[in-house]
Amino acid sequence: MPTLRHWAERHPDKIAARIAFGDDEISYRELDRRANAVTQLLMWMGLSAGDGIAILLDNDLRYFELIWGARRHGVYYTPVSTHLKPEEAAYIVRDSGAKVFFAGARFTDAVKALAADNPHGCTIFTVGGGQEIGLDYAKELGKFDRMIEIPEGPVGKDFFYSSGTTGRPKGIKQPLFANLRQAQASGDWVRENFGFDDTTVYLSPAPLYHGAPLRFTMRTLESGGTAVVMTKFAAEQALAAIERYRVTHSQWVPTMFFRLLGLPDEVRARYDLSSHACAIHAAAPCPPELKEQMIAWWGPIVWEYYAGSERNGATCISTADWLTHRGSVGRACVGTIHILDEDQNELGPRQIGDVYFDGPTFVYHNDPEKTARSRNANGWSTIGDVGYLDEDGFLYLTDRRSHMIISGGVNIYPAEIENCLALHPLVADVAVFGVPNLEYGEEVKAVVQLRDPSRATPALAEELMAFCRDQLSHVKCPRSIDFERELPRQENGKLFKHVLKQRYLQPA
Repeated sequence: MPTLRHWAERHPDKIAARIAFGDDEISYRELDRRANAVTQLLMWMGLSAGDGIAILLDNDLRYFELIWGARRHGVYYTPVSTHLKPEEAAYIVRDSGAKVFFAGARFTDAVKALAADNPHGCTIFTVGGGQEIGLDYAKELGKFDRMIEIPEGPVGKDFFYSSGTTGRPKGIKQPLFANLRQAQASGDWVRENFGFDDTTVYLSPAPLYHGAPLRFTMRTLESGGTAVVMTKFAAEQALAAIERYRVTHSQWVPTMFFRLLGLPDEVRARYDLSSHACAIHAAAPCPPELKEQMIAWWGPIVWEYYAGSERNGATCISTADWLTHRGSVGRACVGTIHILDEDQNELGPRQIGDVYFDGPTFVYHNDPEKTARSRNANGWSTIGDVGYLDEDGFLYLTDRRSHMIISGGVNIYPAEIENCLALHPLVADVAVFGVPNLEYGEEVKAVVQLRDPSRATPALAEELMAFCRDQLSHVKCPRSIDFERELPRQENGKLFKHVLKQRYLQPA
């Protein structure tokens, strides 16, 4: 099966990855050489298969040499969010048990937080200068300037942490790949459904510390293509990158679609997108009307997939299938889907229940209770989503179990209300959740981000509630609407609802 070494030998001077609109790029020959040096560095540090490293970098091409080096040595690699507070970043490094921590020069505070409480004796490398604490990565890597043959063995794997929407983030860990063939096979569904090969030019507009951007850039490199990484998403720059680099594949989240569609018509028409053959979106629910607008603009190249960081299963759906199964996230392409009621009985078509996959296994690191709660007696696993299958086996998600509102004994799923409000021309973003109500237990609250914040008035709140009542059952409609200048979302589109809910904990 093709490996990094294979591509380095087949087209050594081809660009493996580059930073969009910058001078930073790396060829397959150089990436292979530097990854080999990283493996030697980890061996010299005494790491063995099953040990771990942690990485705290901005979107930096050195991510790829570190990961390939770790993979070759059978080492787990944990990307750390660049937006965490220093102690939060240090917590993840400690909790993961990482033996080596590679941190960018600007993350001195996180390095100091780890150094102040470093029970496992994690070795710190500073990447990119500023050697206040730890070893100089460039200097140490330079000691391994001769290529060596790496013996075959287990293949390293990512070890991501959840975003920590309730309590501390939890590590999500799967068994290592037993060998290179198993590692390559884990990406077959990406190549088969989305057509990744050595002609792929993949645009990654999101941070590499997120699961999907990092995994899909790695699939691009496994396939011999070229990854184009943006340092930060900007709508018009993304279109310019597609034109300049002749991008064939890309990945987005719905908030990026909102911003792309918000560009003036003359800006959207300015760029040649003819190379663009596959636009993939995931990570957060996409309002159907928003997706229809993207299809109308980009054509039948829009694909969607659904999978969690747990990788216990996955679905995907093409434009053609979505247009005949509007709102679906597709059929299973990894694992088998089961929809179960609260008594673990399997439900029939269009009956809403908990979504389970009979697929790959995982554990929540250092949390056996949460791991046990994710399983049933058959060994199937759930990540907390709720939905149903139609007669053709297409999955429709209604919401997450933890987001469900129970008002007067009625189950209400916020995603349906959010999709409704998102259609209003004045609404830029919306979050719906339950707040305490003495009579009904909970009531529906909506918090809205307007396209023009100056329009926020009580009268507009009443107008938005009436807009909902025209389209939804009244029991589902918000009892009140508040306005925020910006909702707390991650770059991957996921909304921190708990941040908003904290303000409404007192009974109404």
